[in-house]
Amino acid sequence: MDAEPLTGAVEPRPDGGGPGVRVDIALRWGDMDAYGHVNNVRIASILEEARIHAFGVPAGTGAAGIGAPVSLLDGVPDTVQALISEHRIRYRRPLEYRTVPARVWVWVAAAKGASIEVAYSIHDGVDGTECVTAGTTMVFVDSATGRPVRLTQEQREALTGLR
Repeated sequence: MDAEPLTGAVEPRPDGGGPGVRVDIALRWGDMDAYGHVNNVRIASILEEARIHAFGVPAGTGAAGIGAPVSLLDGVPDTVQALISEHRIRYRRPLEYRTVPARVWVWVAAAKGASIEVAYSIHDGVDGTECVTAGTTMVFVDSATGRPVRLTQEQREALTGLR
C-alpha cells in the first residue's frame, strides 16, 4: 500500500461513504485459528481496540494516554458507563494472519438519545480488501440507577465529523 496518514486520522473511508477514524490494529499470532485466518472471536476484540482508539478510554478506567481523535468520552462523569448492548458482524472474506496491521475504519452511523451506532470496516493491511463489516450499539448508562443517560451537546458536536 502507498504511504498513508498515521493511524487515528479522520479521513475518507475507502467505500466513499464519508469520514471515519482509521486505526491500524496489529494482528497477533494468537489471533489465528486452525484455518490460518483471524478467528471470529478475535474479530470482536479488534473492533473493541479500534473503538477505544477512536473514541477514547471511559472515565475511571485507567491512566490517561494518547488522546482520542474523537472526544466522545471527554468530560463524561465517572458515574456514566458506556456499555455495549449489541454487536453485528458480517464476515465478507477471511482476514488472513499477517505481520502487517489490519486497517480498520470506525465511524458513527447514528446518534440517538442515549446511544450511538458505531460502524466498522476491517481491511486486509496488505491488499486493502474489505474482510469484515460490523456495527455496535453503545449505550450511556448511569452506573447507580442503570438508567440511560442522554448524549450531551458536547458529545453530539464531537460526532459531527464522523457522520
